[in-house]
Amino acid sequence: MGLLRSIFGPSQDEIWSKIAADLGGDYQAGNFWSGGVMRYHSGEWEITLDTYTVSTGKSSVTYTRMRAPFVNKDGLYFKIYRAGFFSGIGKMFGMQDIEILDPTFNERFIIQGNNEQKIKWLLDDPQLRTLIDRQPQILLEVKNDEGWFSTKFPEGVDELYFVCQGVLRDEALLKDLFDLFTLTLRRLVQIDSAYENDPNVKL
Repeated sequence: MGLLRSIFGPSQDEIWSKIAADLGGDYQAGNFWSGGVMRYHSGEWEITLDTYTVSTGKSSVTYTRMRAPFVNKDGLYFKIYRAGFFSGIGKMFGMQDIEILDPTFNERFIIQGNNEQKIKWLLDDPQLRTLIDRQPQILLEVKNDEGWFSTKFPEGVDELYFVCQGVLRDEALLKDLFDLFTLTLRRLVQIDSAYENDPNVKL
């Protein structure tokens, strides 16, 4: 174990369990079938950090994701990702490209959403934009549920969702990610697009 650690650095379990202890969250170590899961409560919201693997037949790709169900007050949806990184996503149904009053951010990110003014209000926060920009890989969006084969959300409940390729083990980036989710959820309340209520969804 010492040799492996010296070559590859601390494991996911080591880093994620330390972050859970630092933030006051809960970490459940992974096993042969699934990776570890960290849960952290910010007010009534539960933020879940885990990994999942997609098989392409000849190989497989692992992703790190963060999710937080919330009560979506007005059906606001958005998608924010680095220009070029997720270029294959293209335009989403009902989504329009949006530019905010920050030219540098506009150059670095594609912003799409179904309510231009609300998205501009959401991103009218320098700290939020900084936290987004700190993530080298980022796809941040609001999704309506987990799809056919996973968690189905009640009416009016959606989730804040982040994904990046690989197992994220950078302690600073992971802590920034929890800050990003906490601030984004609070901003959604401030712009009157979310309730602070418990969404009663367990991921």
